Amino acid sequence: MRYQLGPSVAQTAVRILTEAGIRRVYAVMGESFLELLDNLQAERSINVVSARHDTGAAFMAEADGKLTDQPALLLASRGPSAANLAIGVQTAFQDETPMIVLLETPATTPQSTVSLPTADLTAMFEPIAKWSGRTDDPSEVPGLLVEAINNARMGRPGPAVLAVPSDAWGVPFDSAKPVAAIKQRQTGALGRSAEAVAQLVDDARYPVVIVGGRARSAREELMAAADELGFSVYNAFRRQDAFPENHARYAGHLGLGIPARQLDALERADLVLALGASLDEVTTQGYRYPTPSQTLVMVGTGMAETRRRGLTFRIDSEVEPFIKELRVVAKPRARRASAANAAVHTFMTPPDTSQNARVHPVDVIRVLRKLAPEDTIVTSDAGNFAQFMHRYWMFTAPRSQLGPSNAAMGYAVPAAVAAKLAEPRRTVVAMVGDGGTLMTGQEIDTAVRYRAPIIVVVFQNGLHGTYAMHQARAHGRLSGVSIGLVDFASWARGLGAAGYTVDDRDELGPIIASALVRQRPCVIDVRTDPDVVTPDVRLSGLLGASRPAPQTE
Repeated sequence: MRYQLGPSVAQTAVRILTEAGIRRVYAVMGESFLELLDNLQAERSINVVSARHDTGAAFMAEADGKLTDQPALLLASRGPSAANLAIGVQTAFQDETPMIVLLETPATTPQSTVSLPTADLTAMFEPIAKWSGRTDDPSEVPGLLVEAINNARMGRPGPAVLAVPSDAWGVPFDSAKPVAAIKQRQTGALGRSAEAVAQLVDDARYPVVIVGGRARSAREELMAAADELGFSVYNAFRRQDAFPENHARYAGHLGLGIPARQLDALERADLVLALGASLDEVTTQGYRYPTPSQTLVMVGTGMAETRRRGLTFRIDSEVEPFIKELRVVAKPRARRASAANAAVHTFMTPPDTSQNARVHPVDVIRVLRKLAPEDTIVTSDAGNFAQFMHRYWMFTAPRSQLGPSNAAMGYAVPAAVAAKLAEPRRTVVAMVGDGGTLMTGQEIDTAVRYRAPIIVVVFQNGLHGTYAMHQARAHGRLSGVSIGLVDFASWARGLGAAGYTVDDRDELGPIIASALVRQRPCVIDVRTDPDVVTPDVRLSGLLGASRPAPQTE
């Protein structure tokens, strides 16, 4: 194949990435993508972040895209490196997060050096990617990269995976070959759609809104619409920053352990508007809502089909322009705020824990929320400890929550690193259990190297608390859930971060205050009571009063 003399495939790819607004690349550096990495390093507008593990890199790229609404680039070699990306890519797919993934495939020409054979896992990503492509022709790489970027951002955002031969990047690119343009987001259908929904809103007695992550950009418009049109507003699971939780029209977070009184508005609704929300199992409270008698309007681009009994309308539009149009055509109406608003404030009020002998998880949230800035970005793992954050933090600032809806452990620390790199002026706090900390916590070293002063709060109770709770409920006994005590403060100092240990609630305030002003990554190892597994459940109560909760020391 003949090429006109011109820039290499790698140089062309970097130009495309720059024009698309890609600002960060995450990878575990190795011999893969040598030419591409060399050209990326020379591009000042793009920051290349070298992680300690591929899974950490994948979570960083996902968190970056979730926070900024712009895809980050994720690189992986063949075999184990590609396999390690799977959980982060699946998280992006489920959470509708834009992401670009480049995989290395075997070279198109025989190599002079001897290398170990590795599996090509390109096909593994097809079920968990919005779009996937592969080529063995270097001349096709730039065009496919543009296609990947467009697919990651357009319609329903998600991960786009492109597999490229390892020797393609240094090949000269035919500069005369046309390459498609980067597309801009389209607003979608408005006009008559907004008028039709406005008629439904005008006729409804109790309209309720469920807000998802893709409605974050419509926050101001949504607050105005809630006031003008009398909506009660719920935030979808782990999307509590989409609508301020201190707003008078706020009805609650559709997460785990939500009491019936907080579901009052949703139970009584005759019209449900799902704005940029994925109606997953948790958000729908086990697919209970919307009920068949409730009319459902789903607003968002590229929405997946849903199977439900009941009248359903789908509006293919970005949320913000749709809400703007709806405010113009719908009639302002004063509707009484549901009892759910009063119930949610009661639900979110921290209880008195002064009689607790050991540090209660509520103590941690209470002190952190008091001392941390209003716009602090909170990243969290899966685990029972997260229920305390969901219930008592009260998210009031936009784009302040990063958490996976797929129960992925090991997310919080890498996500915090990415959040601090994307928003260096904001305080970033990672909340993680002791189990998740040792899955990807080595990315604290990445925070040290890139001077990203994150605060990692480890809720250490010596248990896999979620599994312990389920075992206790099902069988009245525990098996394999004890994980022992770890000195996370010393471990953090070994990685170059500051490390603190908290055994007493009186130590929380001074230590958290100190960490907030340190200009280096900090790890706060909080030894919490293992008996307190959720805000409403004690392990001893599940096991029986005659059996004490397991001790961690």
